[in-house]
Amino acid sequence: MITGIVLINVERSMIGDAIDGLMAIKGVTEVYTVAGEYDLVAVIRVATNSELADIIATRMTHDIRGIVHTKTLVTLDCKSKVDLDKVFLC
Repeated sequence: MITGIVLINVERSMIGDAIDGLMAIKGVTEVYTVAGEYDLVAVIRVATNSELADIIATRMTHDIRGIVHTKTLVTLDCKSKVDLDKVFLC
């Protein structure tokens, strides 16, 4: 499983719409509203790098209004108390 963590800046008036748009994308498993430099954090869990690239480069930036900037972190390893592959069925 490939996991991407995307830090997102959104136009203030569009935060609710951006959250709805993000949650509608297959592979986006969580969206957090956060305080600080970014407005939202999206967690993406997919089977391949190409799926991750499509979500970040196309679906998020072109299909969702209000997103003005993203910064993507791609995980290299994960330690979890649960089997994430089973939970997210990637």
